[in-house]
Amino acid sequence: MTIGCPECGALEDIPPLGPRMLARCRICHYPLERRSGRSITASLACSLTTFVLLFPANLAPLMTVHILGTERSSLLASGIVSIWRDGWLALALLLGAFGIVLPFVRFGLLTIVLGAVRFGVRFRQIGMLFRWTVALDIWSMPDVYLVGCFVGYARVTQNLTGTIGAGGYCFIVAALMSMLTRATLDRRTVWRAIAPDQQAPVGHGALSCPACDFIAPIAHEGRPCPRCGLKLRARKPDAIVRAAALTAAALVLTVPANFYPMTVSLQLGHYESDRIIDGVYQLFHVGLWPFGILIIGTSIVIPLAKLGGMMWFIASVLRHSRRHLRAKAHLYRWIDELGRWSNVDVFTIVAFVPLIHFEGVAVARPAIGATAFALVVFFTMMASRSFDPRMMWDARRKP
Repeated sequence: MTIGCPECGALEDIPPLGPRMLARCRICHYPLERRSGRSITASLACSLTTFVLLFPANLAPLMTVHILGTERSSLLASGIVSIWRDGWLALALLLGAFGIVLPFVRFGLLTIVLGAVRFGVRFRQIGMLFRWTVALDIWSMPDVYLVGCFVGYARVTQNLTGTIGAGGYCFIVAALMSMLTRATLDRRTVWRAIAPDQQAPVGHGALSCPACDFIAPIAHEGRPCPRCGLKLRARKPDAIVRAAALTAAALVLTVPANFYPMTVSLQLGHYESDRIIDGVYQLFHVGLWPFGILIIGTSIVIPLAKLGGMMWFIASVLRHSRRHLRAKAHLYRWIDELGRWSNVDVFTIVAFVPLIHFEGVAVARPAIGATAFALVVFFTMMASRSFDPRMMWDARRKP
């Protein structure tokens, strides 16, 4: 059966694959289908386990620190509540959605869809629900939150005694299971179980759904996709304008994100402010250089690469460039996948802010740089989602 490559738009016929086979697009080399390590039953088990463990992970104590005979515990949402009370509403809303709300939504819906597919149950909205779970994949970040918690815990325990609570252990397992869910999910098999692929129409133009790669005649543009319900379009409307506007907004916010403090702390009457580079220096200074390298990669290298890459893609479409199309496609794939990991630094703040709250002794609060950086990450992720990589390949098809 035929599907449309989501990266270059080419129509591809995929034969039945064996257990360890991989099908790539012949034009852009996008991995269209991979059978190795993919299983509906395994992804259902991992998704259900993640969803169930998110409840104790959010309700039980995450971490506890001790100082001068007193102790302070935090829940998964404690840092977000603390940020909200300090008046950083945009930061609290973004991180609360990415770290708490959307994981519940995504893995709850995914468990329903995979359970229905696994046991042969069909209902009308199953395609739309699976489309939502796929769309929420990059926005649901328990794995990113977990890495941020590790970095925050390592920073706190440099000066204080800390322990991981029951909620922390549940969250560790839930985040690891969420990564296993992503690794074992066979999207192509799920889509085919919801509705089979179709042969490309003969003698007529065809278009593919950008969500499920379903092939339909060009005359069906503007109608809902028969499989996932998304409105069919040959290309995303206003993709260049939206991607350019979001990239420009992220570029402007990069300045305060890097030059303004991420956190302000009070230690024994002395105020200190830390920018991204200051936090990296502190991690190297206390011997936590692996975490320092991680923050350099996620907070400096990846955001700059995303901005540079998006500007390259937009310029390529505007100039109808045919050069380096495959390299651009690979870079776009990496930008779209790795962009979410830039949130490690702001999740680190969420992890240690509620623990460093001993009035008169030590207090830590987020600063304007944290909000600016979270918005940079959000806008660059939205830019890559708004952009249509197939438009870069349209120049190759034009005479």
